[in-house]
Amino acid sequence: MLFNKLPDQLFIPLSSQNRQVYQSVLLSLSDLFFDEDLVDPFVPKDLVRSAIEDAVVRLGVRRWEPEEGDVTAEGQPDLPSSSAEYSSRIYRRLVETGWLEEEQRIYRTYVLLSPSISFLLRTLVAIANLEKRSYGGAVLNVLSSLESAIKDPVGRGITLSEAAQTASDFSAHLTDMMLGLRELKINLSQSNNPQEIVRNFFDRFVEHILVSDYKTLKTKNNPFRFRQQILSLLRELQFDSLTLQHLTEHYQQQFEISLYEAEAKVHQHINRIIRIFESVDQRLAIIDDFRYRLEKRVSDTVRYMDKTTPGMASRLSRVITQVARRDGREIPRISSLDAVGFLSPGSIRNPIKRRQPAEPRVITQQEIDPRVLELRQLFKDYKERREVRIDRIELYVERHLLGKDQVSATEFSIESIEDYICFSYLRHMKSLGKKARKTTEQYEINFQEQYVNVADMVECRDFVIQRKA
Repeated sequence: MLFNKLPDQLFIPLSSQNRQVYQSVLLSLSDLFFDEDLVDPFVPKDLVRSAIEDAVVRLGVRRWEPEEGDVTAEGQPDLPSSSAEYSSRIYRRLVETGWLEEEQRIYRTYVLLSPSISFLLRTLVAIANLEKRSYGGAVLNVLSSLESAIKDPVGRGITLSEAAQTASDFSAHLTDMMLGLRELKINLSQSNNPQEIVRNFFDRFVEHILVSDYKTLKTKNNPFRFRQQILSLLRELQFDSLTLQHLTEHYQQQFEISLYEAEAKVHQHINRIIRIFESVDQRLAIIDDFRYRLEKRVSDTVRYMDKTTPGMASRLSRVITQVARRDGREIPRISSLDAVGFLSPGSIRNPIKRRQPAEPRVITQQEIDPRVLELRQLFKDYKERREVRIDRIELYVERHLLGKDQVSATEFSIESIEDYICFSYLRHMKSLGKKARKTTEQYEINFQEQYVNVADMVECRDFVIQRKA
């Protein structure tokens, strides 16, 4: 059973004389492929090569034992001479033995892990790091662990770490689900037998993926109904300094680390859970897209099965002949769908439509604090008083020209913010554009050389303004 899931040459790198190098490279690649921020498991090839080269440089590889195929044309061992050659040879070896898979998308090459390889690598990493892993319950375990940690941070604060680990395992489970759909889609596309396509679809997708995993996520009582509650608890926890202090002290005692390391670990676990549950919708959208394309292909296969299967016309002819020999009261028993097709309103010939997300609806009207409305009105009034308007400037000038032919700068009064704005701009009315052209043509301003102080507020060049005839 194990050999049907894993490639035959998978453990050759880990059993060779260079196994320490491959071990370090695989541990480095696990950080890349199992990153919680990785929404799409298809990683660019150049990024994978860069991670391998970093692992080689960090390990300081200086010795390489020749492997199968590492010989020159003269029969001499072909040994790498630089870190780039080391990384290229390691990457090629991992692809040949089945650890990595390549997929071409137009002009770019992406690298991914199959579900069985991903699970195996996570298990090997857990063994190497000696980490305790908790399975079962998924989202409910995260919620209960968070509630325990927040309610009693001094005694049960370590449950926050368990919640972060459970969330990480659940994130990897969603990724494996999507990769399983992709692998099933590739297997179905490689098969030319319609009966085998339908059989594999029901045996692998409906029985294992759809019923066990995907259907659970699409039901009314799916675990994600607690997602908002989890995010609310975490966001409140981020601003609860007293609870964070108790959690930090508890982490320090449990993990036997310094205070600063414990504080960093607490925030790391909180941020990890938040990132995972905020990206759930994107992951489910990708899974739903894979599911739709897979079901569409199977439905098309079923639809055209009777048109592409050789000998279908003769089979139908024989069935009709057998039915015609009866008296109409006895119908022959149908033992296989390969010989006789069927039609019904709920037939699998009708493809399942893509699920459309529900539109958001406003449930309750939010009440705004009266103090906020008062502040908004005060701010609007303040902006209105500071607004530069040519009609205000004209009224300000006419008020001082009342009963006079001309008025100088020192005769202007500044009693409010509106007067200050009008006095500041009446000297430069031509710069206000087309709106001020009509008003500008009514007055003539002559500037003097000396400077004067106006109302103990503005110091400017003296000027005289008068109406034009």
